[in-house]
Amino acid sequence: ITGGGTGLGKSMGTYLLSLGAKIIITSRKMDVLIKTKEELEKDYPNNIFAVASDVRKIEDVENVINESYNHFGKVDYLVNNAAGNFISPTERLSAKAFEVIIDIVLKGTCNFTLTLGKRWIKDKTPGAILNIATTYAHTGSGYVVPSAAAKGGVVSLTKSIAAEWAKYKIRCNAVAPGPFPTKGAWDRLVPPGFSKFFDIKKRVPLKRVGEHQELSNLVAYLLSDYSAYITGEVMTIDGGEWIYNAGEFTYLDKIPKAMWTIIEKTIRRKRK
Repeated sequence: ITGGGTGLGKSMGTYLLSLGAKIIITSRKMDVLIKTKEELEKDYPNNIFAVASDVRKIEDVENVINESYNHFGKVDYLVNNAAGNFISPTERLSAKAFEVIIDIVLKGTCNFTLTLGKRWIKDKTPGAILNIATTYAHTGSGYVVPSAAAKGGVVSLTKSIAAEWAKYKIRCNAVAPGPFPTKGAWDRLVPPGFSKFFDIKKRVPLKRVGEHQELSNLVAYLLSDYSAYITGEVMTIDGGEWIYNAGEFTYLDKIPKAMWTIIEKTIRRKRK
């Protein structure tokens, strides 16, 4: 699990451990990984391996894969979760800002996918890859353009790898989460004071944000043999947020029920 020391990566790893998995967590900060490892080992001793890496550096990625095989003997699954994002008007962004996000999100996903995938193919062993995308990877979004571009590439990579590597018994799917609060990312995307301008919960038909366990449930399913006939899919889990806001007439739910009677009578009169 890349980005496995904190946030959604940590939540997913914790649930997979509870289901009997052994996990490898990686991120750039070894101190964060050690803290998470020590915390999780209280309930799951000897089932967590932590190794630091920068997903943008292929030599780091190769080291993670090699060390993981040395430690556990094999690797069955890959969760490409590491990401970077922040909000900004696009005209304020430098070339470096684009480079950093695209390198972490898209290049990092490619690095781990190709490095581990080639080993699976060489060893003739099956495997499952799960990429963490986002709902706006399909639609694009202002103010997070580098992330939208990178995640769009991740979605395309997911479908392409699924089509090409099915013959090697390697599945590749993606999950597109909506709002799932995490301390680090959430502070950058929804800074203090933003609630004065909008309430994210009001954008979601279910009127709440997602819980980490809900995402972990879906991730575990897509990695497991229960989903053995699913590959190349991008599954949205967002409480209906993006489809609700994409609808042309969804705003009509703001009309009071009593007013619909007046509207109906007006429409009938015009028909007559």
